[in-house]
Parts: sequence; structure tokens; C-alpha cells
Amino acid sequence: MAARFQRLTASPSAIRKLVTANDQIDARPVLSQIRRPTLIIQRRGDRVTTVHNGRYLADHVPGAVYLEVPGGDHYLYASPADDVVDAVCHFASSESPGRPAADRDARWLATVLFIDIVGSTDIAARCGDEAWSALLREFHATARAQRAAHRGVLVDTAGDGVFATFDGPARAIRCAAATVLALKALGFEIRAGLHTGEVQSDGERVSGLAVHIGARVLAQAAPGDVLTSSTTRDLVAGSGIVFEERGAHTLKGVPEVWYLYRAIVG
Repeated sequence: MAARFQRLTASPSAIRKLVTANDQIDARPVLSQIRRPTLIIQRRGDRVTTVHNGRYLADHVPGAVYLEVPGGDHYLYASPADDVVDAVCHFASSESPGRPAADRDARWLATVLFIDIVGSTDIAARCGDEAWSALLREFHATARAQRAAHRGVLVDTAGDGVFATFDGPARAIRCAAATVLALKALGFEIRAGLHTGEVQSDGERVSGLAVHIGARVLAQAAPGDVLTSSTTRDLVAGSGIVFEERGAHTLKGVPEVWYLYRAIVG
């Protein structure tokens, strides 16, 4: 039944593209940053992925609950599914599976987006305080509309800049690209930088290494760029977003060398 359903929903070439895209997704860099209750269910005889993959996920997601169930079908909804349903219901009703509630509330995985106006100091000097204030209002209104359309959450606006978080990296990239285009039509030239990683909150404030990395990625962006870290790029494989390599960079105050990519949204 499941096989017939799949054959009716896509052509062989579409399925081939989907499988290829899924093979390119590498979520390993962010597994250790997941801070939400996580249940990993693996069928012992899975014909698509072995128990070693399920166990790897359980070993690298902090506090994950791991369950092996009988069967060889990759799709957990395939019969027999009673044990899977029971496990999910038990997990969902558990008070604190794996970690304290305070930790779950304070830390989460997010895509951070930073945007600023290119050459803002020169523009402000040329047009004067009153005209510059009007331009900033227009800038923030446009950025706010795009952020709302892509379900982003505003964290801070500092003069000519915007800092927002998203729970989906593809939406964050599309928001950045749409904002670049919308503001360009109004005569603004902006740039954007994105990174995906663990953040933490203290009231309305959002912080963490991921925030610093996102800001440093922005600093490397050229006018009109939507620049991402390799982590963000890897997480949107199969989304239709194209990336152009921008080489290896040393980000100020951030360990290791980082590979950056310019996102191109069709």
C-alpha cells in the first residue's frame, strides 16, 4: 500500500532528486546542540538505514531516549505500528524525558539572521538627521513585513541593523533574500549573514556562540549578499536554494576556520 501511494505521488525522476537531496543532508554538526526532548525510534531490521545510525543519533543528541522496535520497514507508520504509537504516547506524556525543564526552556536550536545597511554612515552624513530617520523607518518597516511573512522573531534593532531568529533555516534564508530585493527596490543596499546553532535566552535577550558566529558571518558579506555558514547550508539541502562557495574564513573571536556560502534563492 505504501509503495503504491509513493508511486502515485511522484515520478521516478522526482523521487530520484528527492533521495539525492536527502543524501546530502548532514545534521551531525548540530546534534549536540539539540536541547529539546528527543525520542529516536529505530526498527531493528530497517532495510534503508541500520541500527548503527539510530544509535549514533541517540549517542549524540543530549538526553535522547532511544527505542528499537521489531520490523524491517523504514516507515514507522507501517504495520505493526502499535509499539511505535505506545512509545510516542508515553514519551509525549512524560514530565521531563532526559533533561531539566529549566534547561529545555532556556536553550534551543535556531537560525540567526543579521541584516544591516551598506554604507549607512555615509548615507546619514549626506542626507541629514531628519531624512536619515525617515529612511530608517522605511528600512525597518520593510524588514518587519518580510520577517512576519517568514515567521521570524525580532530580537533587536540597533540603528541600521536587524537581528532575528527563525526555527527553520530555509525560511530564514528566503526572508533574507526577499528583504534584500525589497529594500533594493526602495534604493537601499543591504547585506545579510546567517548561522544555525544553539542559542539561549534570558528574558528577551538571545545569546550564545551561534549569535556571535552569525554576526561574524555578516561582517564577511558583500553588498547584496545573503551569506551563510556551512552548517546552515547543509541543513537546507533539497530546499531548492542554490549556494555559491565563498571560501574559508577566520571569524574574529570564533574558533576554527569556517566555510561560507552565498545563498541564491530562485
